[in-house]
Amino acid sequence: MSTSTTAVLDTPRGVEEHAATRLKYRSQAVAKPYFIAAIGLFFGQIVFGLIMGLQYVIGDFLFPEIPFNVARMVHTNLLIVWLLFGFMGAGYYLIPEESERELHSPKLAIITFWVFLVAGALTIVGYLSVPYATLAKLTHNEILPTMGREFLEQPTITKVGIVLVALSFLYNLSMTVLSGRKTSVSLVMMLGLWGLAIFFLFSFYNPTNLVLDKYFWWYVVHLWVEGVWELIMGAMLAFVLIKVTGVDREVVEKWLYVIIAMTLISGIIGTGHHYYWIGTPGYWQWWGSIFSAIEPIPFFMMTLFSFNMVNRRRREHPNKAAVLWALGTGVMAFLGAGVWGFLHTLAPVNYLTHGTQLTAAHGHMAFYGAYAMVVITMISYTMPKLRGREANSRGAQKLEMVSFWLMTLAMVAITLFLTAAGYVQVSLQRMGTTPMPFMVAQDHAATYYWLREASGVVFFIGLALYIISFFVKGKTDEAAH
Repeated sequence: MSTSTTAVLDTPRGVEEHAATRLKYRSQAVAKPYFIAAIGLFFGQIVFGLIMGLQYVIGDFLFPEIPFNVARMVHTNLLIVWLLFGFMGAGYYLIPEESERELHSPKLAIITFWVFLVAGALTIVGYLSVPYATLAKLTHNEILPTMGREFLEQPTITKVGIVLVALSFLYNLSMTVLSGRKTSVSLVMMLGLWGLAIFFLFSFYNPTNLVLDKYFWWYVVHLWVEGVWELIMGAMLAFVLIKVTGVDREVVEKWLYVIIAMTLISGIIGTGHHYYWIGTPGYWQWWGSIFSAIEPIPFFMMTLFSFNMVNRRRREHPNKAAVLWALGTGVMAFLGAGVWGFLHTLAPVNYLTHGTQLTAAHGHMAFYGAYAMVVITMISYTMPKLRGREANSRGAQKLEMVSFWLMTLAMVAITLFLTAAGYVQVSLQRMGTTPMPFMVAQDHAATYYWLREASGVVFFIGLALYIISFFVKGKTDEAAH
């Protein structure tokens, strides 16, 4: 059913009026506010990242207005929320096209958007305006205590809201898939999204025993980023590559099945590499080391997949920037999640490195390469269509490509400088006969922290150029499509 033959839709006023002529289904337009919110929250995340970077070297910067623990909490929570907005926008665009039918309820999608945005904004305001303990009292955390854990600091009422938003989102997409065409891309996407929602439920289980707490905490954090999120990433990347290369869907699906099989095999049991030093049985050192050593393989396969599809392309798509982001996703995901993850994943190495700046180096490049870049890939491909054109203008794409290289090279630099700081930290604080105190070792790494901050400024400039690129007008070459 194309836009020209679509019957009257259950589409909100404004969304229907703004439905872009390039969209195959009008209801795909509901993805646009999700993508705009994602980029806005991404911008906020980087601002707080720069604040934290300065606080590493200027300890009282913005104190007591924004203490380091609050800046860190906002930085990591914004990361999670903007990626979720990106995943949801991708789902609302991808699923109708793969299912060959309109979204089950565009109105519900818009309501869900505003509920999620307001809840997220109020939570961030709460972090910044009152002490965390006060926020816990104000939100009656004592009724069902869930607060106080890294990445899951949200008040219980916010967590309940996230669950309701997720159920609404999944109901909307599931009904769309069930009543339309089923493809490997849509089924993998739905499996990842349902897994995301199911594993988040462990955030409500907060045992008083610290070992149990960390054990189940990793059920959320690890099984998200090293499990079901990888399925979402694979589906999004496959969707874009099918569209921009014209490669047969059967070829893409074979790659996708192999990648997700390796992801699930290595990722689920690989959760054990987080259990080395939290009081769990010693066999986790073997299980965790072996299976987490396998985890780089699906990321390497994703890199091969991306380049293979582009090399076999049957068309020259006018959106060159989206192709660049897709290729960059494979490479950076492999480097960040694969190589830097493997550097410190084996138990004898992790004994010295866990909780150091090496962890931060891995985390920064992995989140950017695997998830930030795939969301940007999806936005880069879909946003022009949501605005009524096949691709952005040549000038806009050139600026977007400049932003790609600035952000990507800056993230490589951030990772290298954090790796160097981690080496200093491990060698001075955790090795030798006279290890230094934590803060003394940190002083020795100050140069690397300054260089990391400078790289962060370059990344911020790249992100600003990326946003500006959407406002650049000019000619575009659509004849090749």
